[in-house]
Amino acid sequence: MGKEPMTPSARAQAAIELLDEVIVAAREGGAAADTLIARYFRTRRYAGSGDRRAVRELVFAAIRRAANRPASGRAALLGLPDVAALFDGSPHGPAAVDPDEPVARAGIAPTWLLKRFDPVVERDEMPALLERAPLDLRVNRLKIARDEVEIEGAVPTPHSPFGLRLPEGTKVEQDGRVEIQDEGSQLIALACAAAPGMVVVDLCAGAGGKTLALAAVMANQGRLIACDTDRGRLSRLSPRLERAGVTIVESRLLDPGREAQALDDLSGTADLVLVDAPCSGSGTWRRNPETRWRITPDRLTALTALQARLLDLAAALVKPSGALVYAVCSLLAEEGRDQAEALTARSSLVPEPLSMAAGRPAGPGLLLSPARDGTDGFFIARWRRPC
Repeated sequence: MGKEPMTPSARAQAAIELLDEVIVAAREGGAAADTLIARYFRTRRYAGSGDRRAVRELVFAAIRRAANRPASGRAALLGLPDVAALFDGSPHGPAAVDPDEPVARAGIAPTWLLKRFDPVVERDEMPALLERAPLDLRVNRLKIARDEVEIEGAVPTPHSPFGLRLPEGTKVEQDGRVEIQDEGSQLIALACAAAPGMVVVDLCAGAGGKTLALAAVMANQGRLIACDTDRGRLSRLSPRLERAGVTIVESRLLDPGREAQALDDLSGTADLVLVDAPCSGSGTWRRNPETRWRITPDRLTALTALQARLLDLAAALVKPSGALVYAVCSLLAEEGRDQAEALTARSSLVPEPLSMAAGRPAGPGLLLSPARDGTDGFFIARWRRPC
């Protein structure tokens, strides 16, 4: 006998409970919505696959609709059309609606944040920031050519020569031949123009998505140092390297605030340094729409200060004739063009044009956006140290 499906009202109540958790996590820096949803259903085995899918859709529809962090999960869900009838006070369902209770305001993002977007981003582009993102893969050319990958429905990405775009919901086995990676991230790796035999530093490597892409471009030849201050993220890199057949990567865990000491042996030696810096994530709202509830003016100030410090750390590693590439998954001017212009003004590094089919000029760099390029939102800039 199969599981009895939840009633529509019970699904609404589950969505409210999850939205309450997402709101708290956004306020207090907790787990992402996807993680919270997975945890929620691990302890509720009575929910079938259809129930889980329906609840998830309600949760993300409510998140995408609400510009600001809502007062409660009820306020978030009540903003959706045609859900008020589910607040019927039935068993396992939400209590009836009080005519005076709050309803979350609809919009793209908080007004103060929208004012910080780069001036090249036009108003008609904003809705695309909250559309569902495509599923992109990067083909690992160390193991296989793109035209040899056989996945039903896969088509080449428009800009990356290593990318494939898959139909929504496609199940992917990341077996070392392919890795899930947005096309914009693939283009950042290509903008680095890494080559076999180089000394390359990935200063904010995280779990290593761009490290793997760089290693493939380098044909697994040279020296590639993957650095991060987060032990948990960096620990996820090792099995990915083994799966991908990459042997040139050295992982280096950095002590926050004391990165310069840990990088001293690399000073002035790197052919290339990539700074994929921590940022607001305003370019990734398609994937994590609740992140726009997390950012505050104080948080943004702290992030821009960190970005500037990381750029200065990276600049010290670049050898004469070497290159520095800066990227953020953000569409905010102060995280993109303003940072690039400030580094140009305070250093001897010389901006270089980026040779990419995607993106449009934004100060010394290029800006990618979901509406114009079909990628996540990114700012990318590149400099060369004079000989």
